[in-house]
Amino acid sequence: MGRVAVVTDSNSGITQAEAKEAGITVLPMPFFIQGETFFEDINLTQEQFYGRLADDAEISTSMPATKDVTETWDALLKEYDEIVHIPMSSGLSSSCETAYVLAQQYEGKVQVVDNQRISITQRRSAYDALMLSEQGKSAAEIRETLEREKFESSIYIMVDTLRYLKKGGRITPAAAALGTLLKLKPVLQIQGEKLDAFAKARTVKQAKNIMLEAMKNDCRDRFGDAEGKNMYIDIAYTFDRDAAEKFREELLEAFPGQECVVHPLSLSVSCHIGPGALAVGASHQFV
Repeated sequence: MGRVAVVTDSNSGITQAEAKEAGITVLPMPFFIQGETFFEDINLTQEQFYGRLADDAEISTSMPATKDVTETWDALLKEYDEIVHIPMSSGLSSSCETAYVLAQQYEGKVQVVDNQRISITQRRSAYDALMLSEQGKSAAEIRETLEREKFESSIYIMVDTLRYLKKGGRITPAAAALGTLLKLKPVLQIQGEKLDAFAKARTVKQAKNIMLEAMKNDCRDRFGDAEGKNMYIDIAYTFDRDAAEKFREELLEAFPGQECVVHPLSLSVSCHIGPGALAVGASHQFV
């Protein structure tokens, strides 16, 4: 019998195939497309999603149903002693709070981690939890470790089009029209709990330079690691992997010796920012 099971959701970008190979359980995020229900990486692929997005289909997201969460936990507790559950940041969704309430019924066997992560930093948290589990740490110890490090991460995202931010009500139609007219490429940031505006660029090249400079500053000033030697620094993208690979080359020039893995952004993030986005994220290598 394994001691601690690791559960996260598909906001982490961990695919079902990757999860199976690693020994992690990934709850798929549900989507509603033209009234039909789909689940990320179960019956909705990246290609199908972007096809529906291009067709201007009505797409909305939701958090996993409480029944799906508890049934997953119940099944795992037949094989494992404890569970550490790592949902997306509580500042971006209520799924963390819901999981926390549900966990109260499990007498401490389920530990819900609120470490303010999403996407590539949430992915790293899941793999860190797995490593800690293999080292014999309890679920409570894993949660405490991950939450202690929760602000030791940073994400910057360049949005290629304002269409989806406008569609989701995150910017006004007037701001979207002006931004489109000026061909702006907004750079957003996630520093802890929330997604905020960071800078406006006029070109993709300028936006990439802004993100790289911001990441250098964070490594030096926030993390005390100017060369990023003790950081995971990864890239995420929507739809255009070639652009992400080119961005990776530029990042490796700024941070020589980094592994820098490239991952597609989860669809639950992509539906709010659209295709052509690039992101860079860093989190502390604490284990």
